[in-house]
Amino acid sequence: MGSLKREFLELLEKDLEFRYAVAGYLGLSEILKRLDIIAEEQKNLRMEQASLREEQTKIWMEIVAIKEEQKSLREEQTKVWSEIASLREEQVKLRMEQTKIWMEIAAIKEEQKNLREEQTKIWGEIARIWEEIKALREEQVKLREDFNRMLVLIDRMDNRLSRVERTLEKLTIDVEDEAKSFLKHRLRELGISVELTSLILPDLELNIYGASEDVCVVGEATVRTGVGTLEELIGKFEKLRREYPERLRRRIILVIYASLPTAELVEEARSRGVWLLKATEEFHRPEKLFIEV
Repeated sequence: MGSLKREFLELLEKDLEFRYAVAGYLGLSEILKRLDIIAEEQKNLRMEQASLREEQTKIWMEIVAIKEEQKSLREEQTKVWSEIASLREEQVKLRMEQTKIWMEIAAIKEEQKNLREEQTKIWGEIARIWEEIKALREEQVKLREDFNRMLVLIDRMDNRLSRVERTLEKLTIDVEDEAKSFLKHRLRELGISVELTSLILPDLELNIYGASEDVCVVGEATVRTGVGTLEELIGKFEKLRREYPERLRRRIILVIYASLPTAELVEEARSRGVWLLKATEEFHRPEKLFIEV
């Protein structure tokens, strides 16, 4: 009995016609057909569902790939925008640099313009200087001509001055001799006998000098003179008193023999007590002729 059941169940499971026969016998044939149809459709649906799932998986994979690509594109886009921002900043910097360059070019052009104007002025100044140099050269030629004429005149003047110097030297010698002779005579009239000569020391010269007993004559003889001669005479006298006291005596006569004394010299001789005279005139004789030392 158990074996029969197993065979029957195997036939139902494996033999479709047997199963339909049994189903028809049992009144289930139509139901089984429909169930088979449903099972077939279910199988197809499952296959289609599996296919759909595969398609869905592919779609999700595509979506994931698209999202990855979108992410990559966004990153690329971010880089591009960052690059664009950097390029814009660089563009702004370049424009600023360009503006500075144009400003520098404008400044250079302005400076170049000023330099050209200055150069024009310099060339004008150079031209003016050349004109002045030309005029100076012409003037130099004239000055040389005048200088040559002046040299001729100077030579003539030198000759005349030489003659004048010789004349003055002769006059001076004559005046000195005349002064010594006349003063010797006048002193003798005053009761003073003294020989007059010149005194020449290493650092001092007097063209009238004489010493006898307690009287000493210290003087100068000249043709035309002024106050300077009197100051010089006083200075020489002071030097003699300091450095050569042996050349002096107790009583000193300071005298100037001048052919043409100035009015100032006459006044100064009166105030300083100096005897001032010439052969034909006594300009001033002090009341106290002697200076006591």
